[in-house]
Amino acid sequence: MEKEKSPLKVVDIAQPALHNKLPLPAFLSGVQAGFPSPADDHMENHLDINELVINHPAATFFVRVEGESMQDANIHTGDILVVDRSVEAGSGKVVVAIINGEFTVKRLVINQSGTFLVPDNPKFSSIQIDPESDFQVWGVVTYVIHKAQ
Repeated sequence: MEKEKSPLKVVDIAQPALHNKLPLPAFLSGVQAGFPSPADDHMENHLDINELVINHPAATFFVRVEGESMQDANIHTGDILVVDRSVEAGSGKVVVAIINGEFTVKRLVINQSGTFLVPDNPKFSSIQIDPESDFQVWGVVTYVIHKAQ
C-alpha cells in the first residue's frame, strides 16, 4: 500500500526573539565550491541571522511546516519558513494562507480564471478560491530554513 501524500501544513508558529543577538563569524571573501583556496584567515565581520532574514520585526514569524505539497519549491517537512505579514501578497509568491479555518502553504496565483493556491508538487491539486471561501493570506514566505541533506 502506497503511503498517502500529505499537503504542506503549518505545525508551529513563533515570533523571533530579537532581543537575543547571535552574531556569527562571516567570511567576506567568496568560498570556493571546487578546489580549496589558500587559507582565508580573515573573518572580517559578524552576521546575525535575525538581521539577515528579518526586515519587519513586528510582522515577522517563524513557521514550522510538514507535508510534501511544496517539495518542488524546496520546502520540506521540518523546514522553518520566515513569514513576513507586512509584505504584499502577489501572484507567484509563496504564502501562508488560511482557507476554511486551516493553515496551508502554497503559491498564490491570480489570473483571468480566478485566484488559486497552487502546490509545487504535481501530485497535489490546486485550490480555487471562490467568493464563498473563508480565505485569507496570512503572510508571505521570505526565506526557507532547512537542514542540508
